[in-house]
Amino acid sequence: MNSPLIQLLVLAGIAVFLILRLKSVLGTRDGFEKPPLPQQDTRSSSRPDLEVIEGGPDRDIVDHVDEHSDAADALARMKRAEPSFGVADFLGGARGAYEMILMGFERGELAEIKPFLSEDVYETFAEVVEAREAQGLTIEAEFIGVRELSLVDATFDEATRTAEISVKYVGELTSAVRDSSGEIIEGSLTQMKRQKDVWTFSRRMGEDDPNWQLIATGE
Repeated sequence: MNSPLIQLLVLAGIAVFLILRLKSVLGTRDGFEKPPLPQQDTRSSSRPDLEVIEGGPDRDIVDHVDEHSDAADALARMKRAEPSFGVADFLGGARGAYEMILMGFERGELAEIKPFLSEDVYETFAEVVEAREAQGLTIEAEFIGVRELSLVDATFDEATRTAEISVKYVGELTSAVRDSSGEIIEGSLTQMKRQKDVWTFSRRMGEDDPNWQLIATGE
């Protein structure tokens, strides 16, 4: 067998080997494949997704309270009385209000938080702060954060347009009480404690003033 024929057979064998290897890696394609069509929007022109949202429950409400509860009904009526009101937005503000009011009370700095307190709550806070000062006591506190926050109740008075929302907090902070000599007689500056509160805020819906007032505190 002459040399050119041997070379041809060798090259043919290499070509067959390469074809088989490509098939094992890439798979096979039979015939002409059309390019993939652009993904079509399977939603109908009637926009059923919007219909579900419009006809279904308000997630801004049912994400926080039971859909069939009195609180859910009250929140819905608040939103009708003031369309710009949002439950999630309210809870975001309530989170910030908790730190501001709690730390103002702990440090005895009531002037800054007075606009956010009802008259009864302010008077109660003031009495406690005055009693501490009379005994020469001071509180050193540092707020760490809100560990838990949930909406527990809501009511709405149609006649007066007065809304009330109760929020449960679990806050984390350090707090220590010092006597007149500066000695710590209660609490700790290094040991974190958890504080549970249920605060009720009130506001007349539709008014220009967007601030809610704290009208009641409890556990």
